[in-house]
Amino acid sequence: MTAYIFRRFALMIPTLFGIMLFSFIIIQFAPGGPIERIISQLNGTNVDATTRIGGSSTGDFSRTVQPGGDGGVNSRYRGARGLDPELIKSLEKQFGFDKPPVERFLLMMKNYLTFNFGQSYFRDVSVLKLIKEKMPVSISLGVWLTLLTYGISIPLGIRKAVQDGSQFDIWTSTVITVGYAIPSFLFAIFLIVIFAGGSFLDWFPLRGLVSDNWSQLSWPEKIADYFWHLALPMTAMVISALATITFLTKNSFLDEIRKQYVMTARAKGLTETRVLYGHIFRNAMLLVISGFPAAFIGSFFTGTLLIETIFSLDGLGRLSFESVVNRDYAVVFATLYIFGAMGLLLNLLSDMIYTWVDPRIDFETREV
Repeated sequence: MTAYIFRRFALMIPTLFGIMLFSFIIIQFAPGGPIERIISQLNGTNVDATTRIGGSSTGDFSRTVQPGGDGGVNSRYRGARGLDPELIKSLEKQFGFDKPPVERFLLMMKNYLTFNFGQSYFRDVSVLKLIKEKMPVSISLGVWLTLLTYGISIPLGIRKAVQDGSQFDIWTSTVITVGYAIPSFLFAIFLIVIFAGGSFLDWFPLRGLVSDNWSQLSWPEKIADYFWHLALPMTAMVISALATITFLTKNSFLDEIRKQYVMTARAKGLTETRVLYGHIFRNAMLLVISGFPAAFIGSFFTGTLLIETIFSLDGLGRLSFESVVNRDYAVVFATLYIFGAMGLLLNLLSDMIYTWVDPRIDFETREV
C-alpha cells in the first residue's frame, strides 16, 4: 500500500497542474476581466459581457481605440476611450497582465507551490486570509451535510433492502423521491416561510451562522446557538441529498443479499445481524464509499451556493461565485487550486478506506 500511495502522490502533481492549465486557458477566452471592470467603474457603466481581456482576433473585440481621441497609444480594452494610456499600463502591471500568458501561468504555479496566493484584485486582503474567513461557514455546511447524509442514508438504505417491497420501503421511497425532486433552494424558501417568521412561525433565525451576541454566550449556549442557526439550511440541503446514497445503499445490499455466500452463511446458522454486517456490509459499501470524495467536495460548492445566499451565509461557495462574476481571478484560481488538491487527496483517502472495509483489495498489484 505504501508504494501505491507514493505513486498516487507522484501523479497528483501533473494532474493538478493540468487542472490549473486547462482552467487558465479557458479564462483567457472568457468575456470581461478585472481591467474592464475597473474601466467600467471609471466610466460609470457595467462591464459588458462581450468584453474580454486582451481583446479578440475577430470583430469588434479587436478594434483599436484611441484614448483621448488624440492618436495616443492603442488600447485593447473596450471602454478605454478617453482614459490616460499610462493608467491602462499601470492597471496591466498591477494585475500582472503586462507579462505573456505563459509567464503569468508559470509564476502563478510557482507561488502556489509555496501557498503564496497573492492579494485579491478587488479586496484589500490576501487571498489566503479571505479564504480562511469564509472557511468556517463552508466547513460547517460541508461536514455536517456529508455526515448527516451518510449517517441517515446508509442505515435507511440497509433497512429498505432488508424490507424490500414492504410498506416501509414504499412510503420511504416516495418521501425520498419527492424530496429529491424539490430543489434545495425552493425547500429552503418553504422552511423560511413556515419556521423563520415568514407567515407562520418564528422559531429559527433567518441570517448568519451564529447570533450577534455569540461571543458573550457560555459554551453550552454557543453550541445551542450554532445548531439553532444551522437547523433550517441543513434540513433544506439534507432532504435533497438523501436520495442518491439511500438508493445506492439499498441496491448494493440487494445485489449482495442474493449471492451464494450469503445463503451459505445463513445455512451455517449465523444470525441475520452477523450475516448483514459481518459479510454483506463490507462488500455492499464499496460502491457507496467510492462516491464519498465527490460528495464531500460538492457539498462545499454546488450544494451550498444558493443556500448561502438565501440564509445570508458568507461561505466559499458564495465567495467563488462572486469572484467569477467580478473577475477576481486571484481568488478564483486559489480556490480552484486548494479544492482541486483536496479532491485528489480525498480520492486517495477513498482508496485507503477500500482496504479498510475489504482487506482483500490490494492496490499494490494494481497499475495506477
